[in-house]
Amino acid sequence: MSTIKMNANAALYLGSDWHAAQNEGARHFPTAAQAVRFAMEEAAPVSLKGALLVVDGRSIAGDGIASLYRSPAYPFRHKLTRRYRPSATARRLEHSNGSVEG
Repeated sequence: MSTIKMNANAALYLGSDWHAAQNEGARHFPTAAQAVRFAMEEAAPVSLKGALLVVDGRSIAGDGIASLYRSPAYPFRHKLTRRYRPSATARRLEHSNGSVEG
């Protein structure tokens, strides 16, 4: 995939398929990087199926948007996802209820 200007204006269409995305209309962003961030970190995952990013007259579909997010050209830090780790209190409660064998 060739690169796009991450600082160019962008329009982002999101939907479960292209027809739904087109009916919903475009969201406009001051930069392509902000549109990519919104698509990957804020939008519902199902909406990436019909996603289309339009930058400088070029169109990039859902998989291409994900590639842009993972590319070295992407200027923002990725959103951190946290895994559940029970607190000390939760672990004590699990042990006192007998739900953990040991």
